[in-house]
Amino acid sequence: MITTSPWKLTIIALFALSAIGGTAFSLSAGAVYVSLADIWDALQDPAASHRDVIWNIRFPRTLVAALIGINLSLSGAILQGVMRNPMADPHIIGVSSGAGLVGIAVLILFPSYAYLLTPAAFLGGIGAALVIYLLAWQGGISPVRVVLAGVAVSAFLNSGISALLTFYSDRVNGALLFMVGGLATRSWPHVSLLIPYTLLGGTLALIGVQRMNVLLLGDAEAKSLGLRVEGMRLYLLAVATLLAASSVSVVGMLGFVGLIVPHAARLLIGSDYRFLLPASALLGVTVLTITDTLSRIMFAPVELPSGILMGVLGAPVFLWLLRRRGA
Repeated sequence: MITTSPWKLTIIALFALSAIGGTAFSLSAGAVYVSLADIWDALQDPAASHRDVIWNIRFPRTLVAALIGINLSLSGAILQGVMRNPMADPHIIGVSSGAGLVGIAVLILFPSYAYLLTPAAFLGGIGAALVIYLLAWQGGISPVRVVLAGVAVSAFLNSGISALLTFYSDRVNGALLFMVGGLATRSWPHVSLLIPYTLLGGTLALIGVQRMNVLLLGDAEAKSLGLRVEGMRLYLLAVATLLAASSVSVVGMLGFVGLIVPHAARLLIGSDYRFLLPASALLGVTVLTITDTLSRIMFAPVELPSGILMGVLGAPVFLWLLRRRGA
């Protein structure tokens, strides 16, 4: 595999073009097809014929999809580095389950406090991540222990979610969509909610990019270079959880994005986080904007939740990537 910087920059440029293409596809496709020229007119002219469809419905939903794609992809990439496990992602290791349990508890038990959903989901996610980290740590991080601890904690938390849905079956309408993950009815308030978390999480991730590369050398080598390994892991764990929890609070427990996207980017661009983070973010925009658009149009007028389509398409793609790598 070519690993020179020009190759990596070329891949990032291609991912940027694919992100633009996915965004354009999301804006143009739907019950009413809107050409790119009409989209531009609608964004510029308040009196344009498709202004309401583009500005009030498709544009904010597309921005939400892009921001969620960035957040989950960055979260997955960080977790895979921190845990030294390419199978780690917010959904599989239980971070999303922790955020989801608290989020569903707020929706079902305290609906009047729905405005606290994001900070509550963050606390649930960071709590789950810390438990998994403590269970997996035994003189260092073992990739096998991370997966086993994550699966166990996720199963425990999912049991809590099931219990809430069972005991409060008369209040589960919104919670069911939250469990599956979807972008239906997402609009400008959700964009405003996500942007600060994306900017903060992305900035904090970029600040730690060099230290993430040092962590890849192993604990002993990282400590010999002066890195406070456990402190850095906790910092990155908090950043990944912030990104994942903000996404869960807006679109629910959307799986596979944080697993597939960073893994696919790594196969093409390598493990250098200076390139991997921007590549993952751009590819995340592409994947989620296209997936969300397909979920809207495949069975129109019925809309399929994006989480279902992501699982159906994501599992075969992930297996194909593993076979190409020879894993």
